[in-house]
Amino acid sequence: MAAVATCGTGAGSTRSIVATTSKNNVTSFQRKGPRASGTDSGCSRLVSIAGTRPSVRNGQLLVSTGLPALDQLLGGGLAVGTVLLIEEDKYNIYSSLLFKYFLAEGIINGHTLLVASAKEDPADILQELPAPLLDDNYKKDLDEDICNHQTPDSNIKMKIAWRYQLLPKMESGPVSSSRFGHYYDASKRMPRELIETSKWHGFFFPEKLSSTLNKEPCSLTHGYRRLLQFIQKVIYEEGFDGSNPQKKQKNILRIGIQNLGSPLWGDDICCTENCDNSHSLTKFLYVLRGLLRTSLSACIITMPTHLIQNRAIIARITNLSDTVVGLESFIGSERETNPLYKDYHGLIHIRQIPRLNNLIYDVSDVKDLAFKLKRKLFTIEIHTQKKFNLCIEEEKNVDYNTS
Repeated sequence: MAAVATCGTGAGSTRSIVATTSKNNVTSFQRKGPRASGTDSGCSRLVSIAGTRPSVRNGQLLVSTGLPALDQLLGGGLAVGTVLLIEEDKYNIYSSLLFKYFLAEGIINGHTLLVASAKEDPADILQELPAPLLDDNYKKDLDEDICNHQTPDSNIKMKIAWRYQLLPKMESGPVSSSRFGHYYDASKRMPRELIETSKWHGFFFPEKLSSTLNKEPCSLTHGYRRLLQFIQKVIYEEGFDGSNPQKKQKNILRIGIQNLGSPLWGDDICCTENCDNSHSLTKFLYVLRGLLRTSLSACIITMPTHLIQNRAIIARITNLSDTVVGLESFIGSERETNPLYKDYHGLIHIRQIPRLNNLIYDVSDVKDLAFKLKRKLFTIEIHTQKKFNLCIEEEKNVDYNTS
């Protein structure tokens, strides 16, 4: 992948290293300082870009999703060169919020954004991004939410432990672009000055439609074809594919695609089980992943998979995505009135985590996750039913041992 640089091996490279070492009289246990020219003729290293960090598992370059709790569930963050698919909740309330967190994190870190939608103007989406939280304010807001939602028979220490389990410890001081992963206030909007100084590209599909559409011999719909051309143009012209590395400072391209697969994109997979363009969306994802794999970019896609009637298409879409996260809202369901779920707004399912450079995927070990949108914060927790089941199991073990 583009974000990971490899070091060549062989006899020729070994001889050159030995020659250089003997020439400069430097032992193998000494570290040479960085070159002023910015080029490295030896073994390449991970590129150093603001808002990124290497994975402790495989060294892959990671970016934050904008939700630190989700970063931890995905193994530290979203790998550069991969696709994160968000299965939208029924009314597209909470998936839209995660979409905005991802874009807001890009603005805070100075990344370039590419926002594509067939429903909302990208400029309007950016105006609705949440405001970054100060670290001290985050602690205060979290403590207030714990006190406001406690029940008389609850153990306060246990609730605090569960709530902090998926969240990293916060550092005191204002929010900084040098720290990996930030927190946002969903009740406030990001300052306009930050948005105006950021670099972004917008793709609003209704504006790309022309009165006379020339049907080309292509299995992709017009919307998908135009979007791929737009993404490819931005990647190649602005050097995210690695071109002109000395002339341009390396940066990350964050791609956000909203409501992909909906009828607004000219796709009919949500309308009928046997659609005419059944392979159009999967081919789009296949080509998109090829573009991402060879560029410094990361992509998040929200998709109304609950409207797709053909399960075979859903399976292909899942296989063509690197990471898949599903949101299940309680709105309009029986769980909305279930006392076991009264403290939450829905469930979050980590369906797939990429095992990079392999043909198989990892499955998250953490199950029974629920989310809640509080006054300011979007939190992920282990829901009450899981805790209840754990307590029942412990009581059974105690009774068995005492008998």
